[in-house]
Amino acid sequence: MSHLVLSHYQSKVLLTARREGKPSVQVSPDLNRTMVEVSLTEEGVRFPDHRIISWPNLEQIDQSETKCFVVEEGTINGIQTFSETTRWARSLMPTAHAPTMLVSGIPMHRIQGTEPYRDTLKKIKTLAPMVGMVLDTATGLGYTAIEAARTAEEVITIEIDPASLEIARLNPWSEELFDNPKIRQIVGDVYDEVEAFADESFSRILHDPPMFSLAGDLYAGEFYAQLHRILRHRGRLFHYIGDLSSKSGQGVMRGVVRRLSEAGFSRVERRPEAFGVLAYK
Repeated sequence: MSHLVLSHYQSKVLLTARREGKPSVQVSPDLNRTMVEVSLTEEGVRFPDHRIISWPNLEQIDQSETKCFVVEEGTINGIQTFSETTRWARSLMPTAHAPTMLVSGIPMHRIQGTEPYRDTLKKIKTLAPMVGMVLDTATGLGYTAIEAARTAEEVITIEIDPASLEIARLNPWSEELFDNPKIRQIVGDVYDEVEAFADESFSRILHDPPMFSLAGDLYAGEFYAQLHRILRHRGRLFHYIGDLSSKSGQGVMRGVVRRLSEAGFSRVERRPEAFGVLAYK
């Protein structure tokens, strides 16, 4: 049985329907992936599989705009954790479409003027066609690996933090990360893990690291040299940076472009629509 996961977007629909005296209403049981019709009773909301969530629990969900909740046996639990590996707090944050993950209070996807899955598709598009072996250097919620696997031969995705995968397992949008046989997960530090790959192993690399202040080693020239080594001739690497028009983004970009060039990449192009740069081998 899949998880029943709700946020304030769903609670508002249900609480409004109750105030309006409706006997039933359409709502999503999985953070906007699908819709079902639910019954509104005195006790609470009854889903088609007979799971029930009480009105007090829905009121509690409605008070939190930055957290998603899993409903289990009549109780609700916020999808959040504290990582002993990175010492970062992580939680699943809802949006009007797919959720993102808050890492130390910072959304790991763009949400201003867009939404997390559209943000992912922008990154994927820079590397189209997504063919051969693909390396995703930071799993997160797995959206990149999931989309890359639609056309790639195989996707290897690396995540340093088991807490991140703990959050992903409760996210309905991340199911394919664990179900798709074309996706191979590695739990470890990508800085070290790349050394084990043979030369020219990958046709495409999508490098979407945490911000520079949280993971400076993933912006280092030595790491870029390893990425260059494992990328095939005429392969491409997309490096997410952030808003290239911002002062901080411009500063990080200049350093990234210089170090990628020094690592051997023949051409590095700005891709402002995807908040990053594209490097060619």
